[in-house]
Amino acid sequence: MATLKDVSKETGLSIGTISRVLNNRGYISQETKDKVTEAMAKLNYQPNELARSLSKQSSSIIALIVPSIANPYFAVLARFIEEAATRAGYQILLMNSGDKGEREPELLSICQKHRVSGIILCSGRFSTIPLKKLNIPVVTIERAQEEAMASIECDNAQGGKLAGEHLINQGCKHLLLISSVQGHAMPADKRSKGFISACEERKVEYHDISYSQVIFENMDYVDFLTNLLETFPLTDGIFCSNDIAASQALQVCAKLKKRVPEEIKVIGFDDIPFARMTVPPLTTIHQPIKEMAQYAIMSLLNSNSIEDQTTTVTMSVSLVKRSST
Repeated sequence: MATLKDVSKETGLSIGTISRVLNNRGYISQETKDKVTEAMAKLNYQPNELARSLSKQSSSIIALIVPSIANPYFAVLARFIEEAATRAGYQILLMNSGDKGEREPELLSICQKHRVSGIILCSGRFSTIPLKKLNIPVVTIERAQEEAMASIECDNAQGGKLAGEHLINQGCKHLLLISSVQGHAMPADKRSKGFISACEERKVEYHDISYSQVIFENMDYVDFLTNLLETFPLTDGIFCSNDIAASQALQVCAKLKKRVPEEIKVIGFDDIPFARMTVPPLTTIHQPIKEMAQYAIMSLLNSNSIEDQTTTVTMSVSLVKRSST
């Protein structure tokens, strides 16, 4: 395994200079940076992050805490966060909370052990208050603001209204809103408010139905949706507050022999990649996941203090019309 001395010998530069390049300290010419980078690649030299962190208050590691990487939304988000972090010279430590508070002590211990430079928190039931005690900057994405340095979300209310207006403009008169997790307040709840406002403004009938935490965690909406369509047989338009539920709504419609979009129209929210792969392709509200990820990394890198006043950033959404409406 190559060492710092090997890189020094390969480049003809001192160990001190190479160390400054690795830690981005002081002025270093681009030529010197390139020489060190090329030598590290040639020798397959891997900097020891833990050793580097001992001379600093933190390492070049950012912790990302999500409820479950099995959820396609968080998988896409994690990919974009890692890309943005890598460009900035940081690594991502990915942790699944399971959206359960009992894992908090374990995950906090991991953050301390790795001396993380910052935390991006997407898990709805993971409190930021214990994180604040670690003296580490925290950014949240699509969750309650609490004690975070920055809170990033999409314009959920506008997205819900766009969905409602689109279904109504397509001629729907009996709408079904698959809203959010029961008893679990999140920024995404604003999608329902936006949708309801569109229905009430246009005086269109709707039913607002929430679902259990178990359904959300298992990502299995089929029985739930089947029961709803049998309970409300006149339904001609469905808005699901996430694309996973919406894709399963298409499956249920096929099972019940309801033609999409001729008899019933379906729209989702998020615009994750498989929304283009459903049959028919899913109309959805595009959430700017890539831009949200980039802003999260930028916020952490530009933070001067964890005492910085919380900044809330709301990013625009847009309607992506496909064949399900």
